[in-house]
Amino acid sequence: MLQLVGLAARAGAIAWGTERVRDATRKGRVRFAVVAADLTDTGRDKLIPLLEGRGVDFAVRYTRAELGSAVGRGPLAAIGVTHSGFAERLEALLREGASAD
Repeated sequence: MLQLVGLAARAGAIAWGTERVRDATRKGRVRFAVVAADLTDTGRDKLIPLLEGRGVDFAVRYTRAELGSAVGRGPLAAIGVTHSGFAERLEALLREGASAD
């Protein structure tokens, strides 16, 4: 899944970091989000209610370091996928992974 996130980043199909994800969500651009499992409580309180309120599906997975590494950056608290094709595939991969757990 992280490889697909990296591909989406190279395609310019993501917003990264809490503020950019929040801004893109408000503008209706985020189709799916991945929130770092080690995000601070304050960060969660700002981001997750917004995603839920806007009807954006999301997953809480990976560490900030893993998300950042996937897109060639430093630690990232969240990634918002803005391309529907990438979003659908990421959701499918997460479902497959969850059923295998």
